[in-house]
Amino acid sequence: MHERKSRDCSAGTAACSCSSDLAFPSAQVAGAQENIAPAGRMTLYPLRYAAYVIGAVCFVAGIIFPLQGVLELAVYATAYLLWGGSVLLKAARNMIRGSIFDENFLMSIATLGAFAIGEYPEGVAVMVFYQLGELLQGHAVNRSRNAIRQLMDIRPDYARLVQGGGMKKVFPDLVKTGDLIMVQPGERIPLDGIVRTGTSVLDVSALTGESMPREISEGEEVLSGSVNKTGLLTIAVTREYKESTVSRILSLVESAAGRKAQTERFFTRFARYYTPAVVAAALLLALLPPLFLPGEVFSTWTYRALVFLVISCPCALLISIPLGFFGGIGGASRRGVLVKGGNFLEALAQIDTVIFDKTGTLTRGSFAVSGIFPSPGFAERDLLRYGAAAASYSSHPVAVSILRARGGEIEKNRIYRFTEIPGQGVSVETPEGEVRMGNGKLMERYGIPYLEDETPGTRVHVAVDDQYAGSFVVSDEIREDAASAIKRLRSLGVRHTVMLTGDKSSVAAEIGKKIGIDAVFAELLPHQKVEKIEQMEKQGRAGKKIAFVGDGINDTPALVRAQVGVAMGGVGSDAAIEAADVVLMTGEPSKLAEAISIARKTKGVVMQNVIFALGTKALILLLGAMGLASMWEAVFADVGVALLAVLNAMRVMR
Repeated sequence: MHERKSRDCSAGTAACSCSSDLAFPSAQVAGAQENIAPAGRMTLYPLRYAAYVIGAVCFVAGIIFPLQGVLELAVYATAYLLWGGSVLLKAARNMIRGSIFDENFLMSIATLGAFAIGEYPEGVAVMVFYQLGELLQGHAVNRSRNAIRQLMDIRPDYARLVQGGGMKKVFPDLVKTGDLIMVQPGERIPLDGIVRTGTSVLDVSALTGESMPREISEGEEVLSGSVNKTGLLTIAVTREYKESTVSRILSLVESAAGRKAQTERFFTRFARYYTPAVVAAALLLALLPPLFLPGEVFSTWTYRALVFLVISCPCALLISIPLGFFGGIGGASRRGVLVKGGNFLEALAQIDTVIFDKTGTLTRGSFAVSGIFPSPGFAERDLLRYGAAAASYSSHPVAVSILRARGGEIEKNRIYRFTEIPGQGVSVETPEGEVRMGNGKLMERYGIPYLEDETPGTRVHVAVDDQYAGSFVVSDEIREDAASAIKRLRSLGVRHTVMLTGDKSSVAAEIGKKIGIDAVFAELLPHQKVEKIEQMEKQGRAGKKIAFVGDGINDTPALVRAQVGVAMGGVGSDAAIEAADVVLMTGEPSKLAEAISIARKTKGVVMQNVIFALGTKALILLLGAMGLASMWEAVFADVGVALLAVLNAMRVMR
C-alpha cells in the first residue's frame, strides 16, 4: 500500500509550545495512496465555531451590560472557558508530562491571575486575542508551506508496466531495474530510465525550476517527476523507485526540515533558560515591592507581574526563526536548488570562497572539436572525412566528437580492416588509402613527421598512406553560464574563486582564463583536492565559509570535507548528490549564486525578526514592570509581534 507519512518540524521546545501549529509536510512512499489534509492546518469544526461565537457574545455582553457579582463572574468565566479552555488543558497536560514553562503555562497563570484580582475583561481579552492570533498565524504558516507541498505533487501514483505484450498499472515501487514502462501524454514519469521508443516534450519544471520544456527522443535519459507533454514513450527503467530522482528529492526535502540552523539552535537553548527566568522575575515583581516599599499593595504589583508574564513568551522567535529558514529552503527548491537543512542554508549565506571542479561542473564533460588544422594540400572537409572514417568504429569520446563535427552519414561498407592501437589511436583501410589517426606516439610509431603546438586541448593527428594530413584539437566544452556564474558570485561579494582539476595545466589555465576564475590548480588527484580545500580553510577568514562544487564520484571526498558541499544534480553522480549539502538540480553553476542570494535574504529576514521581537518585548516588559503597560499591550507584545514576525518570514518564499 501507498502510505503518506508526515513529520512535524516544530519550533517548539520544552520552553515554549507556541509552534504547535508549525508542522511542515514531508513524505515517503511505502504503499497505497491516501488523501490527507495539509499537515498542521488548524481545523475549525462547527462545534468550535459555535463555542467561539457564544464566547464572543458573552464577552461583549459583559462589557456592554452593567453586570455585578456572581453574574458578572459567570458571564466572563463562560467566555473565558469557551475561548481559553484548550489553552488550560494543554498547560495541565504539559505540566503532567514535566514540561511546565511553556506558552500555555504563561497564558494560564496570567489570565487566571487577572480573574483572581477581579480584572475579568482583560483576562478574557488575552485569551480571545491570543486565539485569533493563532488562527491568523496558522493561515500565514500554511501559505509558507505551499512551495514544499507542491513538491509532493511530483510523487507518482502508478506506473504502466509493459508485460507479455500487455500493460498493467502497478505501484512504482514494484517496478524493477530493466523493466519497460509506458508513459502516455499528460502523465508524470514515475521512474528514471532510458527512452526505448517514442519522442516527446517534457515539462521538467518540478525538478529544475526551469519553465523551458525539454525535447527527448530514443536513447535519451529521462527523470522521474517530469511530465510527458506530447508523445507516447516506452522507457527502460534504470533505477528502482527508492533510488529514483523523485524519491531522492522528497527524501532531501524531508530531512531538511529536521536540520536546524545555528541561529535556531541558539534560540532553542536560550528559551530553556529564558522562560523560567521571567517566571521567577514575575514572582519577585509581585512580592518584593509590596513587602519593602511603603504604601504599595499586592494587587497592583500582582497585576503588573501578570502583564509581565504575558509579554515574556518568546513565541515570536521560536516560530518565525524556523519558519524563515524553512521558507528559504522552500523558495530555493522552487528554483531548482535543494538545500538539505537550515544549517546549510545559513552556511551558504556566509560563503566567501567557492572552489569548483572542472570537468562536468564548469565544463560539460563532453568533448567537441575546437580546432581543425589541415596540412598543405588537404582541405578542411577532406581532413574531416578522413577523421570520421577512422573514428567510425570507435566509441572513444574523442572519436565521437570528430564524428559529430563531420555530421552526415558514414558509409561504413567502404571502410575495411579497422585496427585499434591501445594508447595511441586507430588505423583503417579506405578506397582512398590507409588512414591513421591518433596521438603523437602513433605518428612516431610509423615514422610520420607531425606538427605540435601549445594550443589547449587534446591534439589528434591524421595521416593518409603515411602522409601527414593535419590535426584536430578536441577540448571539453565550457558551460554557457560558467563565466556569468563567476561574475554573479563576485557581485555577491564572494572574494575568491578557485578551480581544481586533474586535467593538464595548459588546458585548465585556458578554461580558467576564459571564465574568469581567480586561481587554477591542475593535475590533482582526489586526495590532493581535499588537501587544497583544507589548506584554503586554514587561510580563510573567521566567520566565513568555503564551498566546493563538484559532480562526480571522484569529487565525493572533497564534497564531504568542504564546509559546504554543492553537487551538480542534473549531471552529477549519485555518490556526489548523496555526499553534498546542496544540490543544483539543473546542473548549472549559476544556480549557486541564486542559492547564496536566497540564503542571505533568509538570514536577513531572520535577523530582522530577532531584533524586532527582542526589542519590542524588552520595551513592553519594562513598561509593564513600571505599570505603564496593561494587558492590552501585553497581548500585542505576544500575539501581535509573533504574527508580524511570521508575516515577515514569509517574504523569503518570494
